[in-house]
Amino acid sequence: MPRTARVPPAVPGIFIVFVLLCTLVPQTLAQGKRPFTFEDMMALKRVNEPAVSPDGKWVVFSAIQVDLEANTRVPHLWMVPLAGGDSRQFTSGPGEDRPRWSHDGKHVAFISPRDGTSQVWVHDFDAATGQFTGEPRKITSISTEADGEIWSPDGKNIVFTSSVYPDCPDDACNKAREDEKQKSKVKASIFTHLMYRHWKSYTGEKRTHIFVVPAEGGVARDLTPGNHDAPPFSLGGQDMYAISPDSQELAFTSDIDEVEATSTNNELFVVPLAGGKPSKITTNPGSDSTPVYSPEGKYIAYLAQFRPGYESDRFRLMLYERATGKITNLTENFDRWVSSLAWAPDSSHLYIAAEDKGEQPIYTLAVSGGPIREIVRGTNDDLAPMQNGSALVFTRMSVRAPNEIYKISLTGEMGKPVELSHLNDAVLSAVEMPPQEPFWFTGAANTKVEGFLIKPPGFNPNQKYPVKFLIHGGPQGAWGEHWSYRWNPELFAASGYVVVMINPRGSTGYGQKFIDEINGDWGGKPFVDLMEGLDYVERAYPFVDKTRECALGASYGGYMVDWILGHTDRFKCLVSHDGMFNTESAYGTTEELWFPEWEFKGTPWTNREMYRRWSPHLSAAKFKTPTLVVHGQLDYRLDVSEGFQLFTTLQRLKVASKMLYFPDEGHWVLKPQNSRLWYHTVNDWVDGYLKLKQ
Repeated sequence: MPRTARVPPAVPGIFIVFVLLCTLVPQTLAQGKRPFTFEDMMALKRVNEPAVSPDGKWVVFSAIQVDLEANTRVPHLWMVPLAGGDSRQFTSGPGEDRPRWSHDGKHVAFISPRDGTSQVWVHDFDAATGQFTGEPRKITSISTEADGEIWSPDGKNIVFTSSVYPDCPDDACNKAREDEKQKSKVKASIFTHLMYRHWKSYTGEKRTHIFVVPAEGGVARDLTPGNHDAPPFSLGGQDMYAISPDSQELAFTSDIDEVEATSTNNELFVVPLAGGKPSKITTNPGSDSTPVYSPEGKYIAYLAQFRPGYESDRFRLMLYERATGKITNLTENFDRWVSSLAWAPDSSHLYIAAEDKGEQPIYTLAVSGGPIREIVRGTNDDLAPMQNGSALVFTRMSVRAPNEIYKISLTGEMGKPVELSHLNDAVLSAVEMPPQEPFWFTGAANTKVEGFLIKPPGFNPNQKYPVKFLIHGGPQGAWGEHWSYRWNPELFAASGYVVVMINPRGSTGYGQKFIDEINGDWGGKPFVDLMEGLDYVERAYPFVDKTRECALGASYGGYMVDWILGHTDRFKCLVSHDGMFNTESAYGTTEELWFPEWEFKGTPWTNREMYRRWSPHLSAAKFKTPTLVVHGQLDYRLDVSEGFQLFTTLQRLKVASKMLYFPDEGHWVLKPQNSRLWYHTVNDWVDGYLKLKQ
C-alpha cells in the first residue's frame, strides 16, 4: 500500500510541489522498479528437490505454481542443464512432484495423482538427446496411495511409503476398510492411546509403512509391518530411509516407544529389501534419524539428538560402521545443528548444511576426522554432489528471493556459486527488495544477541517510519537470510514500514547453550532480549518512529505477543497468530506432549508453578493494547481454543480486538486465497494504528 506523505505547513507553494514529488515518487520508480506485492509473491515458482543425473549433465527438480484465482498450488517437473542454459518444464499434468533418477540415468520416477490417486510414475529419458520419451507409466496402484519413492541402486525396485491399517495383510484389506469407513453414516472415532491427532489431522488407526515394488510395476510388499510409523511424521527435510549401495538392505527410522506423544526416541533399523524382520542398530535414548549409506557401503551416516524428550537438542552427524557396529560422533566439537547431509562420491568425506547466525552455510568434513571446513555461506539446502565429485548442486534462498538451483565447483580453487535455474527472475527484477541489515546488541545477562532490519522501498533517511516488529516461532527457530511465503519480511516492509526482527534466547544458529536458555524461561530472558533489541534499534536508527510500533508473531511468536500484552504498553497494536494463551489448557489440547513437558519442566500437575509462572492469561488485568487474534480450526499443535480464550478475554476487558478465524487451516495458512485474506487483514490492522492520517 502507498505511504501517506506529510507536507510541513506554511512553506512556499513551489517548495510544496518539490517536497511532494520527492516524497511520493520514491527512488524505486526512478529505477523502474516498484514495491513488492502479494500478487508478485504468488506469481513466484517454488523450487525444491533438485536431483542430478548420473552423467552429470542435467538437474531435474519440482516447482510449485500457484493459481491465485483457482486457489491451487500445483507442482510440475523441470529440467536445467548443469553446464548452464534455460530451464524447461517437462510435465504439465494435475501435479508431479519429487523427481528421482534411476541409477543408470534412463528413467525419472515421480509422484502424481494423474489417475485420481497419488501413485509412483516413471518417465523414460534419452541421455543422448536430453529428451524424455513416450508417456509416463504408472508403477503403483495401491489403494492407500504412494509417496516418498526412491530407486534401488540396481534399478530393479522402487521403495515408497503409504499410510495403511497395520493389521491388514494386503491392499485388498486396506481398500475394504476404507470403503467401509466411507460408506458408514457414523463418523465417530474411539481413541485408545496418545497421540490420536497430529499437526492438522486425526491419525486414527493408520500408520505409515515403507513398501517395495518391482520397477516395472506389480504387487507392493510391506517392509515395515507393525503398529508404528516408519518413517515418523516430518515437516520436511531429507528422507528418513535409504537403500544400501548393493540394493540388499533398507535402513529406516521409526519410534517404537509405547507413548508416541511423549517420545522423541527415533531409532534406526535395517531390514533386507527382500523382506524379513527389522534389526535395530541404534540405542541412543534421544533421536536417531535420516540414514544415508556411504557410496562404497561401509558406513551409514545419520543425525542424532542425545537428550530424550527434547526436540531441540543439537542435531549431530553420526557415523555407523556396518561391519562392526561402531558409532562415531563426527561433530562432537561443532556447536551447530546439522540440517542436511550428503556423501562425497569417494566416501572419504561428507557435506553438511548447518545453521549459523541467520544463514545455513555448507561445510565439509572427513570421515577420518579433522577440522570442519566451511565451503560457502548463504542459506543452502538439498545437497546433491555430482557423481564424479567435480561439483555440488544445492538450493539457495535469501530474504529477497525464494529457492533456486545453484552449483559450486569442488575442484581446484572454489569460486562463487553459480545460479542454474532462473524461474523467478522476471518477477523479482521488477520489484525493489531492500537488503536485510544485521546488527548486534547486548541482551539479557550481558549476552550478545543478533537482530535484522529491513528498510522500506524508496527509503528516505530523513523520514520517520513506523515499525513492524516480527517475533519468530519455534521457539527454537530464527530469522535470517530465509525466504517465507507465510511471514515474508519484504512484503511487510513494502507498504512503507521498517521491519525489525530479533533472534532472542532459544534461537538456532548461535550454539546449543543459547538455544537451551529459553527452557523454563519463556517470558524471561527471551522477553528481555526482544525489548533490549528494540531499544537498540530506536537509539541506533534515527529514521525509526518509536511512537508507531506494532509487534506481530505466530506460534511461540504468538505466545510472546500474548505475554507482551500483560507486560508492556510500548506497542500501538499487536497481532497474535496461533499463540499459546493458557499454558495449562494448551497442555491438555496439544498433541506432542514432549514439547510442554520439556519446556515447562514437567506436567501441570507435577510442576504447576512453572506453567502458571509463564502463562499469559494470568496477566489479563493489565491488557490494554489493541490486538488482532488469528487462529485455524485444524491447528492441533496449539488448539484453536487458545485463540478463542484470548479473544474472549480481550472482548470482556473491552480492549480493541478482532479475530480472524480459518475453519480450513492448521498451524500454517497455506491456501492461496486464505493467505491473501491473512495479509490483507493483518496489514489493515497495523495500518489502522500506525499509518499517519491524511
